[in-house]
Amino acid sequence: MEEQGTQRRCIVVLVPCPFQGHITPMLQLGTVLHSMGFSIIIAHTKFNSPNPSDGLTQSDCPSGDVFAFLSTLNTNCKGRLRACLEQLMEQQEVDCIIYDTLMYISEAVANHLNLPSIVLRTMGASSLMAYKAIPRLQAEGCVPPQDFILQALVPELEPLRFKDLPISKFNSLESLLQMCAIACNIKTSVAIIWNTIDYLEHSSLVQLHQHYKVPSFSIGHKFASVSPSSLLKEDTDCITWLDKQAPNSVIYVSLGSLASMDEKELAETAWGLANSDQPFLWVIRPASVAGSEWVELLPEGFKEAIGEKGLIVKWAPQKDVLAHGAVGGFLSHCGWNSTLESISEGVPMICWPSFGDQMVNARYVSHVWRVGLELENELERREIERAVRSLMVDKEGEEIRQRVIDLKEKIALCMRDGGSSCNSLNDLKEYILSL
Repeated sequence: MEEQGTQRRCIVVLVPCPFQGHITPMLQLGTVLHSMGFSIIIAHTKFNSPNPSDGLTQSDCPSGDVFAFLSTLNTNCKGRLRACLEQLMEQQEVDCIIYDTLMYISEAVANHLNLPSIVLRTMGASSLMAYKAIPRLQAEGCVPPQDFILQALVPELEPLRFKDLPISKFNSLESLLQMCAIACNIKTSVAIIWNTIDYLEHSSLVQLHQHYKVPSFSIGHKFASVSPSSLLKEDTDCITWLDKQAPNSVIYVSLGSLASMDEKELAETAWGLANSDQPFLWVIRPASVAGSEWVELLPEGFKEAIGEKGLIVKWAPQKDVLAHGAVGGFLSHCGWNSTLESISEGVPMICWPSFGDQMVNARYVSHVWRVGLELENELERREIERAVRSLMVDKEGEEIRQRVIDLKEKIALCMRDGGSSCNSLNDLKEYILSL
């Protein structure tokens, strides 16, 4: 028998979807697998890559129909991925492909090359349950929902209401249904990796495991520290500013890497934060406000009104920010990574979801785990002021903060030796080695 040091390292090819919320969990997975002895090769699109061109530009980003964009992306990449892997396999043996759900051509390429494929679900299990239900609801005449049922609970998906279903950002019902098929169909993939924690989504995970009947691994997200994977340059000076603030006093505001707002929403957010009289760190991505390059559309008098109480940056090192003792709340779009990061650091949330699974995540944050508040309507300054003060100052916020701290401790137990996520990761290692 060969000594461990002379054994061939198992080679795993990762195929991420080229958006920030998808790249991050894939690179975290790659880092932890590498630490367990696997050789990792990343097959990345030229779009949004560290070495940017596959016929797509930033202007093609999904400001319109998500499905149309993904269809073009997959069509453009299929032949190149196949050629890349064929060339690689001429030089060395590849053991399996792990691909993001949205890079669905990877499964067909793996089949052609006679390689086992494993799908990584970067969204929460509860969001997938919602996507899975949409075709049924459409056949029953409930999707798209009429205004009068938006507040009603969705049968078999409680506590989700019809307004929480991930159905925005699609130009047609046909595109929505095609997207549901992509999200839910694993075809011939041999296993599923879930970027979630069993304690958070146990019921949904049990139902999905019964549906797919393939090995499933819920590994969470905090096993590995990766080198910065941000597509935007992080402003680390904001940490120095946070060092000067009182504990749990700062509301961190970031709507993620894709969500945008118009000038009216910018003004309402600005005055809501100013009127709350709480220190704030606000991320405004360049060009994320319609009609502006960066912050030139901020309302007149705003900067004078806030003085040193607020700091605006183009992008922040979010994990470091959420882990900072000065941060006491997170006004978020509720992307899944942001949601997991916030809960894992014990930071309560104010949810303003924009599209897709963010709606589902916000409902779970506010009504299942009860570790945040949701802004239900259009952004309005008095509502933002009320939510910030409620979370940061009032008794309601104290109760929410205690619940999120308790949840943080439960999640930490899942990550330790013998915890569900740690066990699942070890099971994943053994499963890949057995392929």
